[in-house]
Amino acid sequence: MMDDLLRLSGAVRRDPRIEAWFSAFDPLRLTVRTAFERMRGCGADVRELLHDGCPVACVADAPFGYVNAFKAHANVGFYHGAMLADPAGLLEGEGKRMRHVKLRPGKVLEVEALQDLIEAAYRDIRQRLGVV
Repeated sequence: MMDDLLRLSGAVRRDPRIEAWFSAFDPLRLTVRTAFERMRGCGADVRELLHDGCPVACVADAPFGYVNAFKAHANVGFYHGAMLADPAGLLEGEGKRMRHVKLRPGKVLEVEALQDLIEAAYRDIRQRLGVV
């Protein structure tokens, strides 16, 4: 299972490029900032980097979540989201592993359910890494 993990080099405790990403005036980026702060707060072992132009949260070099903003919506994504329990039905996507929660202006977000997904993704990557 461990050999099957995506690995990203360069993750650090706090990446200043991520603050710059959030500082760009974009209301949709601001909508996902809280979710990314929650990823950061999952544990002392969380690291981050800017990958493919968006903020990514990792444990060691293994990513578990990301945020991104587009023209009409923003995403909170999970690298192993297909394996996460999602009783609120927030996750979207058809890929083998990745899933995301789509945030749209004016649409009510189930904050507690999203928090549960973030925490579950963090626990999941730690388990996959064998650091539980």
